[in-house]
Amino acid sequence: MIDHEQITTSDDAALHSAGRRRFLSLVGQSGAAVGGLALLSACGSDSSSSNPTPTPTATSTASTEAADITILKFALQLEYLSGQYFSYAATGAGLPASDLTGSGTQGTVKGGALVPFSDPQVAAVAREMARDDRAHVEYLRSLIGGTPTAMPSLNIDSGSTDAFAALAGLAGVTPFNPYASDENFLYGAFILKDVIATAYKGLVPVLGTPGFITGLAGVLGTEAYHAGLIRTLLYQKGFTVIPGKLSAARDSLDGSTTLDKGIAGADNTISNVAPVDGNGITFSRTTGQVLNILFLNKASVTTGGFYPAGVNGTVNTSAANG
Repeated sequence: MIDHEQITTSDDAALHSAGRRRFLSLVGQSGAAVGGLALLSACGSDSSSSNPTPTPTATSTASTEAADITILKFALQLEYLSGQYFSYAATGAGLPASDLTGSGTQGTVKGGALVPFSDPQVAAVAREMARDDRAHVEYLRSLIGGTPTAMPSLNIDSGSTDAFAALAGLAGVTPFNPYASDENFLYGAFILKDVIATAYKGLVPVLGTPGFITGLAGVLGTEAYHAGLIRTLLYQKGFTVIPGKLSAARDSLDGSTTLDKGIAGADNTISNVAPVDGNGITFSRTTGQVLNILFLNKASVTTGGFYPAGVNGTVNTSAANG
């Protein structure tokens, strides 16, 4: 896949503005961002580029901010999932209850366990990422203001029928318990962090409020550092085969276009720490593609996988890729 993104020019700025206006035109007078899903999920869900090419329409500052809040609420749903996984793996406990309240149905966490780390460097990385993801949850809640979306029910358990094992099963990796060892923890981290980094790359260009753009771009940067470090540790330790299989499993869910990449070349002698195209640019996923993977479903659905009761907010449906 070739992602034709370059340094911003006046034409690029016009395209961004057009994308922004198209998103807002779909939001509607109430400010409920049902149109956010149409733009961020349906457009490009099965195309060679995950950057939509929308039709310009007029907008206002108020509607811009309302649509941006919808995007932030979707991002918060991703951070709940990542935050709980890393918090349990690093500390044996989940996020504090005060970080989980809000609109929609507040759920519970199924699973989660302290990893018996043998490598102190991997343990230190887990603790750092747990701190960062908790900070992301709290930061996004503060950006949203008022009443943020609550944490939905999450499945991060280690059973053979649970979400981690189900995704690993698509890759032919069985049995799989992400809390069993350093290696398995890194595989679980690889599953989530790669997806979340590509999700943020798809979300940031659609924002229209400068403060929100700066904030979410900062979170994107952190998630990209996290994903790159996980990929580096896996490559450094020689764990290259299973990430390639997990990458192929994710790619089988998010559409017919080949997007995902493992951490090494075919002969495992060439590293692929950054999954980039010929321009050295990483790819984006739409919200629909992100939920395809996290719901473990190629169809247009609203529940499944890591989110057994779905996500809170109006951007809540996976793409129809089956």
